[in-house]
Amino acid sequence: MSEWWTYRAEDFLLFSQRVYWRMFELHNAALWPLHVLTLATGLIIILLIAWRPRSSARWIALILAMLWIFVGWSFLWNRYATINWAAAYAAPAFVVEGVLLLVIGSLRDGLAFERRGLAGWTGYLILGFALAGQPLLAPLQGRGWATSEAFGIAPDPTVIATLGVLLLARGRLLPLLLPIPVLWCLLSGMTLSTMGEPQAWAPYAALALAAAGWIWTIVRRRGSPTS
Repeated sequence: MSEWWTYRAEDFLLFSQRVYWRMFELHNAALWPLHVLTLATGLIIILLIAWRPRSSARWIALILAMLWIFVGWSFLWNRYATINWAAAYAAPAFVVEGVLLLVIGSLRDGLAFERRGLAGWTGYLILGFALAGQPLLAPLQGRGWATSEAFGIAPDPTVIATLGVLLLARGRLLPLLLPIPVLWCLLSGMTLSTMGEPQAWAPYAALALAAAGWIWTIVRRRGSPTS
């Protein structure tokens, strides 16, 4: 028996690139045209944050909660778990995130949207990439539209969009909403990197931008004379 330290990450990957992207193709075919509705909800989130930042937190949290729970059940539990045992543990985590969004978003002062400046624009950038940029990666890499990852349908754009929303938000319980999205970005990026997929940069870049935005906000708050 080989020593455990001789194993590489690829040795634990139980599926190929072809099987992985075929899973998205089947999932998209089964749910189309639900993609149109989920994209519309993403645009609604942007409009609510931009036009009604002080009164829209509960609606935004409700929308995201439903999408997290739906993706956890429809994709992670029913599809991804058939080829990757880790997805069986990620699916309940998505449900937990959905419940946290529901609870925290319904509390008074649980979430609010007032952030402006560099961190705010970074949040909009991340959110915009999740809605429009992520689906384009499939045809740009020659896989075709059928394997695209859509917000509210696939986990990566749903998680990345949530990072953008949370960067635009404030609230004393906001840190409770961060661990699961952060861990998913790390897990997804590691999986894509292990498969040799170029788009492994997407979850890592979203996480890095979000982290930079939060650090910038903390530094500015501590440096403010009114803090």
